[in-house]
Amino acid sequence: MSLPGKVLVANRGEIAVRIMRTLRELGIRSVAVYHAVDARSRHVRDADEAVELTGSTPVAAYLDAEQIVAACVATGAEAVHPGFGFLSERAAFAEAVAAAGVTFIGPPPDAIRAMGDKIESKRLAVIAGVPTLPGSEDALSDTAEALREAERIGYPVLLKASAGGGGKGMRIARSPEECREAFERSSAEAVASFGDGRVFLERYVDRPRHIEIQVLADSHGTVIHLGERECSIQRRYQKVVEEAPSPFVTPELREELGAAAVSLARKVGYTSAGTVEMVMDPDGNGFFLEMNTRLQVEHPVTELVTGVDIVAEQIRVAAGEKLSLTQDEVRISGSAIEARVYAEDATAGFVPAIGPLRLVRFPSGPGIRVDHGVLQGDEVTASFDPMIAKVVGFGPTRTDAIERLSTALRDTVLLGTTTNTAFLADVVEHPDFAAGDTHTGFLDEHPALTTPTVADAETERVLIAAAALHSPRFDRRFDVPDAHSRVGEWRP
Repeated sequence: MSLPGKVLVANRGEIAVRIMRTLRELGIRSVAVYHAVDARSRHVRDADEAVELTGSTPVAAYLDAEQIVAACVATGAEAVHPGFGFLSERAAFAEAVAAAGVTFIGPPPDAIRAMGDKIESKRLAVIAGVPTLPGSEDALSDTAEALREAERIGYPVLLKASAGGGGKGMRIARSPEECREAFERSSAEAVASFGDGRVFLERYVDRPRHIEIQVLADSHGTVIHLGERECSIQRRYQKVVEEAPSPFVTPELREELGAAAVSLARKVGYTSAGTVEMVMDPDGNGFFLEMNTRLQVEHPVTELVTGVDIVAEQIRVAAGEKLSLTQDEVRISGSAIEARVYAEDATAGFVPAIGPLRLVRFPSGPGIRVDHGVLQGDEVTASFDPMIAKVVGFGPTRTDAIERLSTALRDTVLLGTTTNTAFLADVVEHPDFAAGDTHTGFLDEHPALTTPTVADAETERVLIAAAALHSPRFDRRFDVPDAHSRVGEWRP
């Protein structure tokens, strides 16, 4: 079989730009889709062709499967890559693409549907022999059942939306009172966010590590894993720093977790790239969390330590080809750490900070990778997630990766709005992070990382002077206004 000649990228921003990079390397033409607010964006500029989408909101345009399938047909695109977010985990979209005679670069719709439901995916994990946390077998019917299940399992417990993602519909409860409130809030948030109010419950692990296994599978029966990523530095259940390999995972544990992830992928008939997410307790026991049936935001760290282009593998698999390597050929070398750069104020509860990007300068050099989709002059709006870029440090050792990432973050210049680059640098420079002592409550345990710092009087004076010197008004301080200059030289 041959690779497609043209691929439509059903996404925007940095992930669309990153996918197009691999398409160019493979000699495949790319088609971008965009809403009017993105008409001058980098992903449109980088594409060979572009099709405008319309919608009541910008997000609605990118979620309009019918328009995207029509764009595939109109441009002659033979395949569509959904990236992550938007339609990437919608089984109905994958089916609509296939019905139009276009190849979906991703897993089969049945696998997307099965693994997208947390209750069903947990059942499948049990069948596949993947360890799971004690919890309710089905969705909780009401508050009373939630209280009974919590009592049976033992506190603390975690209530989770079955159709959830991104931390929405999740609440920790350490007592019956908290459980009652958590059930009501989780269910209400699940309805508002996903249109599905089902909530289930499982034991909560204190000080857990978030470990995920990258899997790849083709249609010829080959399923492999590319090792693990640690994603324990999180804010509000959202990852902000990820690394591969984990400083916590031994080679023996890596093989154990990898085998479990491969078993689950085989059980659901998986093909393409996917991620099996696990929660690890302090004793090193891993338990199934969920499976993401798409390319992950943090995939670059795995690419750097394995040398595997995951997007290229997705494209080859979708074309019916075999994976380019076997499990025995997978080698993990060095360390890679990724930091997600957001337009947000880390000292004010990570609130988004919309505004223009008046000056954009990203670092480069050995051991530095930056995935971004912005141009100088772009506007960060409330329409989309405020992630601007992913800055990655890579080196032969974890210490090297930390040093390179720290320098890269300090060298990143994004003026015009508030970003979290200084916060991210503080995180990776923290002694506990350097020691690998991380867990999902890391930021709560180290509140100084998100505490505003107040400049002393001398620093304020220096900053004010620097701003004044940089102002165009400083260079024009001796200019004579035009109206006065025409009067002529003054005489006594």
